[in-house]
Amino acid sequence: MSSAAVLSLPALARAVQNSSTPYQRPKLKITDIRTAEVMVHGLQTHVRVYTDGGLFGEGEATDAAQGTVGVMRMFRRFLVGQDPLNVEALWERLRTTGIFAGAQGGQYITALTGLEIALWDLAGKALGLPVYQLIGGKFRDRVRMYCDSDMEDPMSDEATRKLEWIRTNGFTAMKMDIDEAKDPARFDAVNWTASNGEIDRMVKWVDHIRGAVPKQIDLAVDMHGRYDATTGKRVAIALEPYRLLWLEEPVPPDNIDAMADIRHSTKTPICCGENLYMRWGFRELLEKRAADIIMPDIQKVGGLAEAKKVADLAHTFFVPFAPHCVVSPIGTMASAHVCVAIPNFLVCEWHWINHLDLWRNFVKEGEIIHQGHISVADRPGLGIEMNEEAARKAQVPGSTWFEPNTQS
Repeated sequence: MSSAAVLSLPALARAVQNSSTPYQRPKLKITDIRTAEVMVHGLQTHVRVYTDGGLFGEGEATDAAQGTVGVMRMFRRFLVGQDPLNVEALWERLRTTGIFAGAQGGQYITALTGLEIALWDLAGKALGLPVYQLIGGKFRDRVRMYCDSDMEDPMSDEATRKLEWIRTNGFTAMKMDIDEAKDPARFDAVNWTASNGEIDRMVKWVDHIRGAVPKQIDLAVDMHGRYDATTGKRVAIALEPYRLLWLEEPVPPDNIDAMADIRHSTKTPICCGENLYMRWGFRELLEKRAADIIMPDIQKVGGLAEAKKVADLAHTFFVPFAPHCVVSPIGTMASAHVCVAIPNFLVCEWHWINHLDLWRNFVKEGEIIHQGHISVADRPGLGIEMNEEAARKAQVPGSTWFEPNTQS
């Protein structure tokens, strides 16, 4: 026997041992929950779940994240000592025990979302698998992204620069806003019934942008839920010739019948859902056929597993899933893991065009969007790691940064 063969025997023995030993589930216990807050496109709270095995998982929550730090302290009392791999069991326990603490939506579910994402990241790291594999596997290798142009004035030089950037960076879809509180044609500072002048201005903006970008780039338009049903209906009909990807939230999410009325009055696809929570929040919307496309925010809807359940529910109505996403590369990659794992995915939002340097440096992997798409890594967990030196540049003044919790 050669010396090379002899030297290889220990490695061979380990391989045989690993392949023949019955599966042994990692034994981990949660030791701490820590948070950090950043302010970029609004407030985002990053959540880390630490364990006695030296591993930690990271998640991100947004929009209703104000108050997440306090809610997380409440969660910590239940979670310390628990097995972090029982992700959905922990989620359900916190949801049901919070029935009198606001666990139907808002800050409570937003905080629970950040925690749940961190648990999935941790589970993937512990098991050596990417999160998409844990929630069902891949339908696609790449996630199509759309760029929210975040323009102050679509008729300005700013818009010209941004549209060229969107085109040269390979995006096949983009979004623009048409709500404008300072429109001189408004006749009332409180009433959001749009005048003819306002509607003319909206159509003018859309006409300009639609003509300025290639036809191959889909255009979505956002009204941010700031108008009444009459205005929403008039605008949807007026924009029919532009064959929009969608018209987003023409009315607030409070009255699903009003949204349904608009949707059934027009050929323009209606998209909504960023302000709804969990699958229960989407049931009536889908049953009443109030939306052509749904857009849950995966960083506040309840988490990755819950977002997948919402997508599966929408799939039974043949409704596409196009998540709202205004967060860092960490939360965006978390959303991408869901997007590759569902059949009815359409496109996912990217909203950091005004923060390009921070976006590129926020994680150690650098840029994660290439030619308008994200390729989800096969690394364990979310497959992405925060660059804390860069991320701390956006830290909320006076807030803590993943400091250990000293409470018992």
